[in-house]
Amino acid sequence: MKRCEWVGRHPLEIAYHDTEWGVPVHDDRVLFEFLILEGAQAGLNWLTVLKKREGYRAAFAGFDPAAVARFGDADVAALLENPGIVRNRLKVESAIKNARGFLKIQEEYGSFDAYVWRFVEGAPVVNRWRTLAELPAQTPASERMSKDLKKRGFNFVGPTICYAFMQAVGMVNDHTVDCFRYRF
Repeated sequence: MKRCEWVGRHPLEIAYHDTEWGVPVHDDRVLFEFLILEGAQAGLNWLTVLKKREGYRAAFAGFDPAAVARFGDADVAALLENPGIVRNRLKVESAIKNARGFLKIQEEYGSFDAYVWRFVEGAPVVNRWRTLAELPAQTPASERMSKDLKKRGFNFVGPTICYAFMQAVGMVNDHTVDCFRYRF
């Protein structure tokens, strides 16, 4: 079975590629999960984050943005001692700050889904890449998303992180054309 070149041999990576990556997501809680996980991944490889995903779910209230938005100093201190997540103060504090911004976007747009999908006009962008080398690290759409999120006070949402988020939640289909998941 042919998969995208970036997929390694680890079962978590294979399962993630085969069942989640590039599948359109419209559930705000799942969108929040990927926003936090993609920010946590900055400077690390995705497998590291996948291995800590369950730890993140437990530590970040099942990715309930309202619960995370209420986290305070004691929660930050506990998170920084939690080996189940990436223990980086800036990333932990950013997740809490981003949860607060997430709630404001939900109020403004009715859902984070309605907000975020407008960057691709409501439908996945289907690319036709032949090799991993062709995939961009960022696009004009991810640059617009990044700029808007930063204007709203979000952190760890640069254009490359935003593009990885867009790939993860199916806003773009970046499976290579020879991958069995390309036409899903």
